[in-house]
Amino acid sequence: MSRLRLIFLFAVLLLSGPLLHAQFKQDAFSQNYADSTDKEAADSSKLFNFKEYFGGLSHQRSASLKTLFMGSTVFVGGQQIYNKDYWKLPITYGGIGAGVGLGIYFNQRYKTTEDPAFKTASTWSFITAGAVYWATLMDGVACYPSSLKHDPTRATLYSLLLPGLGQIYNGEAWKVPIYWGLIAGAVYFLDYNNTNYIRYKNIYNQATSEDPDVEKPPVTAEAAKYYRDANRRLRDYCILFTAGFYLLQVIDANVFAYMQDFEISDDISLRVSPAVIPMNQYAFTPPALGVGLSFKF
Repeated sequence: MSRLRLIFLFAVLLLSGPLLHAQFKQDAFSQNYADSTDKEAADSSKLFNFKEYFGGLSHQRSASLKTLFMGSTVFVGGQQIYNKDYWKLPITYGGIGAGVGLGIYFNQRYKTTEDPAFKTASTWSFITAGAVYWATLMDGVACYPSSLKHDPTRATLYSLLLPGLGQIYNGEAWKVPIYWGLIAGAVYFLDYNNTNYIRYKNIYNQATSEDPDVEKPPVTAEAAKYYRDANRRLRDYCILFTAGFYLLQVIDANVFAYMQDFEISDDISLRVSPAVIPMNQYAFTPPALGVGLSFKF
């Protein structure tokens, strides 16, 4: 009786092998077994996910810091809603609304009276609204709940909002004077060359003017044109350098936040040991013996 059972089990295994193999091929080509995983991977690869953002605001699902930040740049206050800091919303909306409203009001008064005091008040009102908007984004990044000690997304957004803050967050404050010096130097020469560009542009316009009442400058039109184009070119280079240094410190904050948990030990070793390759349940390949290499550093 026992022999008959063994023969029956052996026959079942032989017959079920090709069927399982055929089913695996069918699933592999139809990708039914990996549809959910592929869909989740595709969703996570999107630059911005509306479902994730508004699902996070309704507290029905978690949302990444990147998604919340991008959404809150348009839907102001979204980060505070996700963080359940509802008491900050009146401050946010009130500050931005008051700044914009007063800016428009003072600008209208300036157009009516041409009083420069109203123009100054309008400018500062708009600056105040922008500062509240910036502070809202910064607060949302700082208060986002994260289990990571050094969150790369947070470090990146810190540097994006305030150059050098990401380096401070990563514990590399010594880099801040370097980046600030590079950015400040680029901005200084940008302003310097832009001032000279405007100056020689006006001189060139005076030198080429056909109006007899316009006083001719002591510089020829050809010389003024040369210096005008040269300073404009240098100004454009300074714009690129400023943007480049700013982008560099953002990338630096992101990369070194990822590397905070990456440790390199002086104990470097190579270990060789035998290894067993298990049987492939789909291809029905038998187990095999091999060699395993492990590199420790």
